[in-house]
Order: sequence, then structure tokens, then C-alpha cells
Amino acid sequence: MNRYEIIIYWSNDDGRYIVEVPELPGCMADGETRSSVLNNIETIIAEWLETVI
Repeated sequence: MNRYEIIIYWSNDDGRYIVEVPELPGCMADGETRSSVLNNIETIIAEWLETVI
């Protein structure tokens, strides 16, 4: 599990949950459920860190 702050919100425009990681610029994901968006952001965080490091 990551140790970064995440912000989850519902987007009426997209009809999906959106999650952002403020400490990792541009690190965002979306999903149809809160559970799916949390799973998606774990993958995106790992890819973000792999790209930057």
C-alpha cells in the first residue's frame, strides 16, 4: 500500500470517481467505483514512481 495522500471525488462530467495524488504531480486515475479507483491508483503510483526514479 502506498504512503501518499490521495483525494477521491465524484466527477459528474465523467460519471466516474477521480483520484489524485497531490505529492506526485499529474498522478491521477479514475474508476466506476471507489474500490476500482483505489486499485487503479496503486498501479498508477507504481508506474509514476518507476518513470521518475
